[in-house]
Amino acid sequence: MRKVEFTARPVSCSVNPLTFDRELCIGCGQCASVCQVDVMAQFEKGAPPVVLYPGECYYCGSCVMVCPVKGAIHLRHPLMNQTKFVETRAAGEQAER
Repeated sequence: MRKVEFTARPVSCSVNPLTFDRELCIGCGQCASVCQVDVMAQFEKGAPPVVLYPGECYYCGSCVMVCPVKGAIHLRHPLMNQTKFVETRAAGEQAER
């Protein structure tokens, strides 16, 4: 059987959904292995994964949930996904003027 080597490089994108705190990340690779769409890859043991396809991120948060170190991964949702909750009035209440 012939050995085949692949190379990969990050794709530029206007979004940056995932950032890793290099001080906290232990480089275990659990985040890369749990990612449903393989947006990141673990190239070096002990180093944070490389986000190869940031535009493909589903923003599901599974990488953050599986990470054994709280705060090592920061998931930033795009502005259109950030909901602003507004307090509503109960039925029959009038708005203050």
